[in-house]
Amino acid sequence: MRKTKLALAIAATAMVSTPVLATNGDVLIGLGAQSRALGGTGTAAFFGAENALTNPALLAKSQGSEFSIGGTVFMPDVEANGTTSDNDLNIIPEVAMSTRINDNLTFGLGMFGSAGMGVDYRKDPNLFNAYSNLQLMKFAPTLAFNQDNFGLGFSPVIQYGALDINFNNNLDTGQTVGNGMSTDLGYGFNLGGYIDVTPELTLAASYQSAISMEYDGQISTASAPFGANMGDTLEQPAEIKIGAAYTMDNWMFTADAKQIKWEDADGYKEFNWKNQEVYAIGAKYTGKDFWVGAGYNYGSDPIEVIGAGAGQTVDMFNNLFFPGIVESHYTVGAGFNITKNSAIDFALVYADKVSKTVNVDTLLGPGAAVTTNHSQTGYTVAYRMNF
Repeated sequence: MRKTKLALAIAATAMVSTPVLATNGDVLIGLGAQSRALGGTGTAAFFGAENALTNPALLAKSQGSEFSIGGTVFMPDVEANGTTSDNDLNIIPEVAMSTRINDNLTFGLGMFGSAGMGVDYRKDPNLFNAYSNLQLMKFAPTLAFNQDNFGLGFSPVIQYGALDINFNNNLDTGQTVGNGMSTDLGYGFNLGGYIDVTPELTLAASYQSAISMEYDGQISTASAPFGANMGDTLEQPAEIKIGAAYTMDNWMFTADAKQIKWEDADGYKEFNWKNQEVYAIGAKYTGKDFWVGAGYNYGSDPIEVIGAGAGQTVDMFNNLFFPGIVESHYTVGAGFNITKNSAIDFALVYADKVSKTVNVDTLLGPGAAVTTNHSQTGYTVAYRMNF
Protein backbone atom coordinates (compact mmCIF):
# COMPACT_ATOMS: atom_id res chain seq x y z
CA MET A 1 0.00 0.00 0.00
CA ARG A 2 2.79 2.41 0.86
CA LYS A 3 4.52 1.72 -2.46
CA THR A 4 1.27 2.32 -4.32
CA LYS A 5 0.78 5.68 -2.60
CA LEU A 6 4.35 6.67 -3.29
CA ALA A 7 3.96 5.65 -6.93
CA LEU A 8 0.89 7.85 -7.19
CA ALA A 9 2.77 10.75 -5.64
CA ILE A 10 5.63 10.38 -8.09
CA ALA A 11 3.27 9.95 -11.04
CA ALA A 12 1.28 13.02 -10.08
CA THR A 13 4.52 14.92 -9.85
CA ALA A 14 5.68 13.84 -13.26
CA MET A 15 2.27 14.65 -14.68
CA VAL A 16 1.78 18.24 -13.74
CA SER A 17 5.17 19.53 -12.76
CA THR A 18 5.63 22.91 -14.38
CA PRO A 19 8.85 24.91 -14.53
CA VAL A 20 10.24 26.64 -11.50
CA LEU A 21 11.35 30.03 -12.80
CA ALA A 22 13.17 32.95 -11.06
CA THR A 23 10.15 33.12 -9.30
CA ASN A 24 7.31 33.85 -6.97
CA GLY A 25 5.97 30.32 -6.87
CA ASP A 26 6.54 29.59 -10.57
CA VAL A 27 5.83 33.11 -11.88
CA LEU A 28 8.80 35.05 -13.27
CA ILE A 29 9.50 38.00 -10.93
CA GLY A 30 9.77 40.46 -13.80
CA LEU A 31 9.67 40.63 -17.60
CA GLY A 32 12.30 42.74 -19.34
CA ALA A 33 15.85 43.63 -18.33
CA GLN A 34 15.01 46.90 -16.56
CA SER A 35 12.13 45.39 -14.59
CA ARG A 36 14.24 42.43 -13.50
CA ALA A 37 17.12 44.72 -12.49
CA LEU A 38 14.72 46.69 -10.24
CA GLY A 39 13.34 43.77 -8.26
CA GLY A 40 10.66 42.83 -10.78
CA THR A 41 8.87 46.17 -10.43
CA GLY A 42 7.21 47.83 -13.41
CA THR A 43 3.55 48.38 -12.56
CA ALA A 44 4.12 52.16 -12.28
CA ALA A 45 7.70 52.61 -13.56
CA PHE A 46 8.05 53.45 -17.26
CA PHE A 47 10.75 51.35 -18.93
CA GLY A 48 9.76 51.83 -22.57
CA ALA A 49 8.47 49.10 -24.89
CA GLU A 50 9.06 46.38 -22.30
CA ASN A 51 6.11 47.75 -20.30
CA ALA A 52 3.97 45.85 -22.82
CA LEU A 53 5.01 42.85 -20.71
CA THR A 54 4.09 44.41 -17.33
CA ASN A 55 1.42 47.15 -17.25
CA PRO A 56 -0.04 47.88 -20.73
CA ALA A 57 -1.19 51.36 -19.67
CA LEU A 58 2.39 52.63 -19.33
CA LEU A 59 2.92 52.38 -23.09
CA ALA A 60 0.85 55.58 -23.16
CA LYS A 61 3.99 57.35 -21.88
CA SER A 62 5.91 56.35 -25.03
CA GLN A 63 7.32 58.87 -27.47
CA GLY A 64 7.94 57.80 -31.06
CA SER A 65 8.67 54.10 -31.54
CA GLU A 66 10.80 51.57 -29.69
CA PHE A 67 11.82 47.98 -30.28
CA SER A 68 13.38 45.65 -27.69
CA ILE A 69 14.64 42.09 -28.02
CA GLY A 70 16.35 40.00 -25.40
CA GLY A 71 16.29 36.91 -23.28
CA THR A 72 17.03 35.39 -19.90
CA VAL A 73 19.43 32.58 -19.15
CA PHE A 74 17.85 30.93 -16.13
CA MET A 75 19.73 28.45 -13.94
CA PRO A 76 17.80 26.80 -11.11
CA ASP A 77 19.66 24.62 -8.61
CA VAL A 78 17.20 22.10 -7.16
CA GLU A 79 18.17 19.13 -5.01
CA ALA A 80 15.92 16.59 -3.28
CA ASN A 81 17.38 14.12 -0.77
CA GLY A 82 20.77 14.32 -2.44
CA THR A 83 19.58 14.06 -6.07
CA THR A 84 19.97 17.11 -8.31
CA SER A 85 17.61 17.78 -11.22
CA ASP A 86 19.53 17.83 -14.51
CA ASN A 87 17.23 20.53 -15.87
CA ASP A 88 19.45 23.38 -14.74
CA LEU A 89 19.76 25.66 -17.78
CA ASN A 90 16.93 27.36 -19.68
CA ILE A 91 16.58 30.18 -22.21
CA ILE A 92 13.53 32.48 -21.96
CA PRO A 93 13.01 34.88 -24.93
CA GLU A 94 11.44 38.37 -24.81
CA VAL A 95 10.41 40.72 -27.63
CA ALA A 96 8.52 44.02 -27.25
CA MET A 97 7.71 47.03 -29.40
CA SER A 98 5.65 50.21 -29.18
CA THR A 99 4.73 53.00 -31.56
CA ARG A 100 2.71 56.16 -30.98
CA ILE A 101 -0.32 56.41 -33.27
CA ASN A 102 -1.36 59.95 -32.31
CA ASP A 103 -1.36 62.26 -29.28
CA ASN A 104 -3.67 59.94 -27.33
CA LEU A 105 -3.09 56.40 -28.60
CA THR A 106 -0.09 54.04 -28.55
CA PHE A 107 0.11 50.54 -29.99
CA GLY A 108 2.39 47.90 -28.51
CA LEU A 109 3.22 44.24 -28.81
CA GLY A 110 4.81 41.81 -26.41
CA MET A 111 5.95 38.24 -27.14
CA PHE A 112 7.66 36.43 -24.31
CA GLY A 113 8.29 33.09 -22.72
CA SER A 114 6.75 32.87 -19.28
CA ALA A 115 7.90 29.29 -18.62
CA GLY A 116 10.35 26.94 -20.27
CA MET A 117 11.66 24.14 -18.09
CA GLY A 118 10.62 21.19 -15.97
CA VAL A 119 12.28 18.45 -13.93
CA ASP A 120 14.70 15.80 -15.13
CA TYR A 121 15.40 12.84 -12.86
CA ARG A 122 15.95 10.34 -15.68
CA LYS A 123 19.25 9.21 -14.13
CA ASP A 124 17.62 8.23 -10.83
CA PRO A 125 15.38 5.13 -10.79
CA ASN A 126 14.46 5.90 -7.17
CA LEU A 127 12.61 8.92 -8.56
CA PHE A 128 10.97 6.89 -11.36
CA ASN A 129 13.31 8.41 -13.97
CA ALA A 130 10.70 11.17 -14.10
CA TYR A 131 10.84 13.79 -16.84
CA SER A 132 8.50 16.68 -17.58
CA ASN A 133 8.76 19.73 -19.81
CA LEU A 134 6.27 22.58 -19.90
CA GLN A 135 6.78 25.52 -22.26
CA LEU A 136 4.59 28.62 -22.25
CA MET A 137 4.72 31.54 -24.70
CA LYS A 138 2.49 34.61 -24.54
CA PHE A 139 1.55 36.97 -27.37
CA ALA A 140 0.02 40.29 -26.23
CA PRO A 141 -0.95 43.10 -28.66
CA THR A 142 -1.65 46.27 -26.69
CA LEU A 143 -3.57 49.52 -27.09
CA ALA A 144 -2.89 52.32 -24.61
CA PHE A 145 -4.77 55.61 -24.21
CA ASN A 146 -3.46 58.74 -22.48
CA GLN A 147 -5.14 62.01 -21.56
CA ASP A 148 -3.47 64.75 -19.52
CA ASN A 149 -2.01 63.00 -16.46
CA PHE A 150 -3.50 59.51 -16.73
CA GLY A 151 -3.55 56.51 -19.03
CA LEU A 152 -5.30 53.18 -19.63
CA GLY A 153 -4.16 50.07 -21.46
CA PHE A 154 -5.61 46.76 -22.61
CA SER A 155 -3.94 43.63 -24.00
CA PRO A 156 -5.75 40.53 -25.25
CA VAL A 157 -3.39 37.64 -24.49
CA ILE A 158 -2.88 34.45 -26.50
CA GLN A 159 -0.92 31.78 -24.65
CA TYR A 160 0.70 28.79 -26.33
CA GLY A 161 1.56 25.85 -24.11
CA ALA A 162 3.30 22.51 -24.67
CA LEU A 163 3.58 19.73 -22.11
CA ASP A 164 5.58 16.51 -22.38
CA ILE A 165 5.64 13.92 -19.56
CA ASN A 166 7.16 10.49 -19.15
CA PHE A 167 8.37 8.30 -16.30
CA ASN A 168 9.26 4.70 -15.55
CA ASN A 169 6.52 2.77 -13.76
CA ASN A 170 9.11 0.62 -12.00
CA LEU A 171 6.92 -0.37 -9.07
CA ASP A 172 4.50 -2.18 -11.36
CA THR A 173 5.20 -3.20 -14.96
CA GLY A 174 8.46 -1.31 -15.39
CA GLN A 175 7.21 0.20 -18.64
CA THR A 176 7.68 3.84 -19.64
CA VAL A 177 4.48 5.82 -19.30
CA GLY A 178 3.92 8.81 -21.56
CA ASN A 179 1.74 10.17 -24.34
CA GLY A 180 4.07 12.35 -26.39
CA MET A 181 3.83 16.13 -26.34
CA SER A 182 0.45 17.88 -26.06
CA THR A 183 -0.15 21.52 -26.98
CA ASP A 184 -2.92 24.03 -26.43
CA LEU A 185 -3.86 27.67 -26.92
CA GLY A 186 -5.38 29.64 -24.06
CA TYR A 187 -6.84 33.13 -23.97
CA GLY A 188 -6.92 35.90 -21.40
CA PHE A 189 -6.22 39.61 -21.02
CA ASN A 190 -4.14 42.24 -19.21
CA LEU A 191 -5.72 45.52 -18.08
CA GLY A 192 -3.94 48.48 -16.49
CA GLY A 193 -4.09 52.13 -15.59
CA TYR A 194 -1.87 54.87 -14.17
CA ILE A 195 -2.13 58.42 -12.88
CA ASP A 196 0.61 61.02 -12.52
CA VAL A 197 -0.26 62.50 -9.14
CA THR A 198 2.57 65.00 -9.61
CA PRO A 199 5.24 65.22 -12.32
CA GLU A 200 7.45 63.16 -10.00
CA LEU A 201 4.98 60.59 -8.62
CA THR A 202 3.08 57.93 -10.59
CA LEU A 203 0.58 55.48 -9.10
CA ALA A 204 -0.68 52.50 -11.10
CA ALA A 205 -2.55 49.21 -11.02
CA SER A 206 -2.96 46.26 -13.37
CA TYR A 207 -4.82 42.96 -13.60
CA GLN A 208 -3.77 39.80 -15.42
CA SER A 209 -6.51 37.27 -15.97
CA ALA A 210 -6.17 33.55 -15.37
CA ILE A 211 -5.60 31.42 -18.49
CA SER A 212 -6.92 27.87 -18.61
CA MET A 213 -4.88 25.29 -20.54
CA GLU A 214 -5.88 21.75 -21.49
CA TYR A 215 -3.09 19.25 -22.25
CA ASP A 216 -4.94 16.32 -23.77
CA GLY A 217 -3.77 12.92 -22.62
CA GLN A 218 -0.92 14.16 -20.44
CA ILE A 219 -2.10 14.24 -16.83
CA SER A 220 -4.82 11.65 -17.35
CA THR A 221 -2.48 9.18 -19.09
CA ALA A 222 0.22 9.55 -16.46
CA SER A 223 -2.21 9.01 -13.58
CA ALA A 224 -4.13 6.05 -15.10
CA PRO A 225 -1.63 3.29 -14.14
CA PHE A 226 -2.15 4.19 -10.49
CA GLY A 227 -5.95 4.20 -10.51
CA ALA A 228 -6.26 7.98 -10.35
CA ASN A 229 -8.87 9.85 -12.38
CA MET A 230 -7.28 13.26 -12.94
CA GLY A 231 -8.10 15.89 -15.53
CA ASP A 232 -5.73 17.50 -18.01
CA THR A 233 -6.34 21.15 -17.04
CA LEU A 234 -3.48 23.29 -15.71
CA GLU A 235 -4.40 26.96 -15.27
CA GLN A 236 -2.02 29.89 -15.03
CA PRO A 237 -3.26 32.05 -12.11
CA ALA A 238 -4.63 35.58 -12.17
CA GLU A 239 -2.50 38.42 -10.77
CA ILE A 240 -3.50 41.76 -9.22
CA LYS A 241 -0.77 44.42 -8.99
CA ILE A 242 -0.39 47.96 -7.64
CA GLY A 243 2.70 50.13 -7.87
CA ALA A 244 4.32 53.50 -7.36
CA ALA A 245 7.27 55.23 -9.03
CA TYR A 246 8.95 58.43 -7.81
CA THR A 247 11.62 60.38 -9.70
CA MET A 248 14.03 62.82 -8.06
CA ASP A 249 16.70 64.39 -10.25
CA ASN A 250 18.61 61.42 -11.74
CA TRP A 251 17.00 58.87 -9.44
CA MET A 252 13.86 56.77 -9.78
CA PHE A 253 12.47 54.72 -6.90
CA THR A 254 9.89 52.01 -7.52
CA ALA A 255 7.65 49.81 -5.38
CA ASP A 256 5.17 47.08 -6.35
CA ALA A 257 2.79 44.78 -4.48
CA LYS A 258 0.87 41.95 -6.11
CA GLN A 259 -1.30 38.98 -5.26
CA ILE A 260 -0.96 35.76 -7.25
CA LYS A 261 -4.20 33.82 -7.00
CA TRP A 262 -2.91 30.25 -6.80
CA GLU A 263 -5.80 28.90 -4.77
CA ASP A 264 -8.26 29.84 -7.52
CA ALA A 265 -6.26 28.18 -10.34
CA ASP A 266 -7.27 24.69 -11.50
CA GLY A 267 -4.38 22.33 -10.95
CA TYR A 268 -2.61 24.40 -8.31
CA LYS A 269 -5.52 24.52 -5.88
CA GLU A 270 -5.78 20.73 -5.96
CA PHE A 271 -2.20 20.65 -4.69
CA ASN A 272 -2.89 23.07 -1.84
CA TRP A 273 -1.22 26.22 -3.20
CA LYS A 274 -2.43 29.38 -1.46
CA ASN A 275 -2.71 32.97 -2.68
CA GLN A 276 0.68 34.66 -2.50
CA GLU A 277 1.50 38.25 -1.52
CA VAL A 278 4.60 39.63 -3.27
CA TYR A 279 6.46 42.86 -2.48
CA ALA A 280 9.22 44.45 -4.58
CA ILE A 281 11.31 47.62 -4.51
CA GLY A 282 13.89 49.10 -6.86
CA ALA A 283 16.16 52.10 -7.36
CA LYS A 284 17.64 53.35 -10.63
CA TYR A 285 20.22 56.05 -11.34
CA THR A 286 20.40 57.48 -14.88
CA GLY A 287 23.47 59.29 -16.17
CA LYS A 288 24.24 60.83 -19.52
CA ASP A 289 24.71 57.57 -21.45
CA PHE A 290 24.02 54.89 -18.86
CA TRP A 291 21.84 53.66 -16.01
CA VAL A 292 22.47 51.43 -13.02
CA GLY A 293 19.89 49.88 -10.72
CA ALA A 294 19.20 47.41 -7.96
CA GLY A 295 16.19 45.87 -6.26
CA TYR A 296 14.71 43.31 -3.93
CA ASN A 297 11.70 41.01 -4.31
CA TYR A 298 10.02 38.94 -1.61
CA GLY A 299 7.18 36.45 -1.88
CA SER A 300 6.59 33.88 0.83
CA ASP A 301 6.36 30.17 0.01
CA PRO A 302 2.79 29.67 -1.32
CA ILE A 303 2.72 25.89 -0.79
CA GLU A 304 0.95 24.92 2.40
CA VAL A 305 2.02 21.65 4.02
CA ILE A 306 -0.81 19.26 4.92
CA GLY A 307 1.42 16.99 6.95
CA ALA A 308 -0.85 14.06 7.80
CA GLY A 309 -2.45 10.98 6.26
CA ALA A 310 -3.21 11.01 2.54
CA GLY A 311 -2.17 14.67 2.40
CA GLN A 312 1.44 13.53 2.51
CA THR A 313 1.07 12.49 -1.15
CA VAL A 314 0.41 16.14 -2.01
CA ASP A 315 3.30 17.27 0.21
CA MET A 316 5.59 14.79 -1.59
CA PHE A 317 4.48 16.14 -4.98
CA ASN A 318 5.10 19.77 -4.04
CA ASN A 319 8.36 19.50 -2.17
CA LEU A 320 10.10 16.84 -4.23
CA PHE A 321 9.12 17.83 -7.76
CA PHE A 322 7.45 21.23 -7.71
CA PRO A 323 9.41 23.26 -5.14
CA GLY A 324 8.27 26.81 -5.84
CA ILE A 325 9.62 27.75 -2.44
CA VAL A 326 12.25 30.46 -3.02
CA GLU A 327 11.38 33.70 -1.24
CA SER A 328 14.03 36.46 -1.42
CA HIS A 329 15.45 37.72 -4.72
CA TYR A 330 18.33 40.22 -5.01
CA THR A 331 18.69 42.05 -8.32
CA VAL A 332 21.14 44.40 -10.04
CA GLY A 333 21.45 45.75 -13.55
CA ALA A 334 22.86 48.36 -15.88
CA GLY A 335 22.36 49.80 -19.35
CA PHE A 336 24.60 51.62 -21.80
CA ASN A 337 23.84 53.72 -24.88
CA ILE A 338 25.58 52.27 -27.91
CA THR A 339 24.45 55.05 -30.26
CA LYS A 340 22.03 57.95 -29.98
CA ASN A 341 19.13 55.61 -30.76
CA SER A 342 20.22 52.24 -29.36
CA ALA A 343 21.17 50.74 -26.02
CA ILE A 344 21.92 47.44 -24.35
CA ASP A 345 20.60 46.47 -20.91
CA PHE A 346 21.69 43.78 -18.44
CA ALA A 347 20.19 42.30 -15.28
CA LEU A 348 21.25 39.70 -12.72
CA VAL A 349 18.75 38.00 -10.39
CA TYR A 350 19.84 35.79 -7.51
CA ALA A 351 17.52 33.91 -5.14
CA ASP A 352 18.88 32.65 -1.82
CA LYS A 353 18.90 28.92 -1.17
CA VAL A 354 15.81 27.78 0.70
CA SER A 355 15.38 24.40 2.38
CA LYS A 356 12.08 22.74 3.15
CA THR A 357 11.38 19.38 4.78
CA VAL A 358 8.09 17.51 4.71
CA ASN A 359 7.12 14.43 6.69
CA VAL A 360 6.27 11.36 4.56
CA ASP A 361 6.11 8.62 7.19
CA THR A 362 2.66 7.49 5.97
CA LEU A 363 4.25 6.78 2.58
CA LEU A 364 7.72 5.55 3.51
CA GLY A 365 7.63 4.50 7.16
CA PRO A 366 8.40 6.01 10.57
CA GLY A 367 10.70 9.02 10.49
CA ALA A 368 10.77 9.33 6.70
CA ALA A 369 11.04 12.85 5.28
CA VAL A 370 11.90 14.69 2.06
CA THR A 371 14.22 17.68 2.15
CA THR A 372 14.47 19.98 -0.87
CA ASN A 373 17.10 22.70 -1.39
CA HIS A 374 16.44 25.33 -4.03
CA SER A 375 18.30 28.43 -5.23
CA GLN A 376 18.22 30.36 -8.53
CA THR A 377 20.38 32.56 -10.74
CA GLY A 378 19.24 34.39 -13.87
CA TYR A 379 21.02 36.62 -16.40
CA THR A 380 19.01 38.90 -18.72
CA VAL A 381 20.25 40.89 -21.68
CA ALA A 382 18.20 43.13 -23.99
CA TYR A 383 18.88 45.37 -26.99
CA ARG A 384 16.71 48.51 -27.45
CA MET A 385 16.24 50.76 -30.47
CA ASN A 386 14.38 54.10 -30.59
CA PHE A 387 13.28 55.62 -33.89
